[in-house]
Amino acid sequence: MAELSTRPTEAKSTARLEWLLVALGIVALLAAPFFFYPIFLMKIMCFALFACAFNLLLGYTGLLSFGHAAFFGGAAYFCAHTVKVWGVTPEVGILIGTAGAAVLGLVMGFFAIRRQGIYFAMITLALAQMFFFFCVQAPFTNGEDGIQNVPRGFLLGLLDLGRPLNIYYTVLGVFLIGVFAIWRIVNSPFGMVLRSIRENENRATSLGYSVANYKLAAFVMSAALAGLAGATKAIVFQFATLTDVTWQMSGEVILMTLLGGIGTMVGPMVGAGLVVTLQNTLATSGFPVTIATGAIFMICVLLFRRGIVGEIYAKLPGIKK
Repeated sequence: MAELSTRPTEAKSTARLEWLLVALGIVALLAAPFFFYPIFLMKIMCFALFACAFNLLLGYTGLLSFGHAAFFGGAAYFCAHTVKVWGVTPEVGILIGTAGAAVLGLVMGFFAIRRQGIYFAMITLALAQMFFFFCVQAPFTNGEDGIQNVPRGFLLGLLDLGRPLNIYYTVLGVFLIGVFAIWRIVNSPFGMVLRSIRENENRATSLGYSVANYKLAAFVMSAALAGLAGATKAIVFQFATLTDVTWQMSGEVILMTLLGGIGTMVGPMVGAGLVVTLQNTLATSGFPVTIATGAIFMICVLLFRRGIVGEIYAKLPGIKK
């Protein structure tokens, strides 16, 4: 009885700790541009949101996609084109990029969810490669040159995004909205169904859930949030290129998620921060970045099979994922 009576107290303590960490994280992000290079921080936030969006599909639904670069890079192209050629405001361009990624996710997901396991992964890879070759030949993407010199413009016609602090806090707002959306999805009844599909798809079907519809919905949501990250990145760096839609980019987001810990909210952020930091640190050192990230990935697989954050959760079972 004493053990049962302490459980509500432990739950409250855990919740308070989580909210305290969230508050400290937000405060740190608010102060970060005064101590670190804002462009570097914005790159981390864009890729962290991308990894969190991918984790929604892999970590909480159990679907491994090898084609998420199509949504990330596709949204970057849609946003860059509409902002530069059509002259729309940056927030409208980001929304168009996100919507375009969602539509692309609906089309790809419609075909992909008909298979499971490695067949699902291969279908997403094949469809993403088809989209890559479309981007190579499509007139509006400018082929290998990409879309460059994308104007940042004014947010809502008022806030000049040409100023570093203005665009930093705009990206921070987008990042927090995206992460909150993922958190809300995961901790909703819909998210509980996704977890049940991940754990035992046949049982979820026997309980009367339309597994195919839930999978498709999760795929579209993941694609849209990945598109939100890609469109934001296009505004930050003012270009969209083929690099964003290659299969290497899909592999990179898988690496980020696995390094941090799949099925956790914080893990993909940690993994993205680690990979982006390595890329920027080693970019001018002459040491191959791929060798460094590959070595770290092997170490993580051998010593931290649940990922960095996953291992921390395993050691501290009182902390929720």
